[in-house]
Amino acid sequence: MSSEKMTHNKMKHLKIGDKAPDFKSLDQNGNPIQLSDFVGSKLVLFFYPKASTPGCTLEAQNLRDHYQDFLDKNYKVVGVSADAVVKQKNFCDKNQLPFPLIADVSKEVIQAYGVWGPKKFMGKEFDGIHRTTFIINADGMIESIIEKVETKNHAYQILSF
Repeated sequence: MSSEKMTHNKMKHLKIGDKAPDFKSLDQNGNPIQLSDFVGSKLVLFFYPKASTPGCTLEAQNLRDHYQDFLDKNYKVVGVSADAVVKQKNFCDKNQLPFPLIADVSKEVIQAYGVWGPKKFMGKEFDGIHRTTFIINADGMIESIIEKVETKNHAYQILSF
C-alpha cells in the first residue's frame, strides 16, 4: 500500500510513444470534450497554470496568431487549466481564441497527464500546473512533449517538429 501512496503523490511522467491518457471534460462553453473527438488529427494539448495571467495570455495569443498554420498541418489545438468554465469563457472571448479551453476544475485531465506537482515561485513552494504541451498523433500516441515552453514563441516550438 505504501508504494501506491508514493506514486499517487508523485507527478506521472508520460513519455514519447506512450498512449495519450483518455479524457472527458467540459470546454469553455460547457460542452463535453474528449480525446476521441480528435482521432484522425494531430492534437496540441497545452496545459497552462491560470487563465488571464500574463504568461498564459502570451502563450494563448501566440497559438491564436498561428492557428491557421496549425490547421494547415491538420493539427487541432486545445488548452487545459483548472479554471472554471466561466473563467475559461472570459479568457477565450477576451483573447478571441479560436480553439477550445478545457475547464478541468477537478484536475482529472491535469493529473492524468502528470502536469500537477510542486512548483517554486518567489521563494514559496506550492502545488500547481506545470506549463507543458503534448503533441498527440492521429492514432492517440504522444509524439512530442514540450516542457520548456516559450510563451511568446510556442507555435514555432510546436510546428518546428
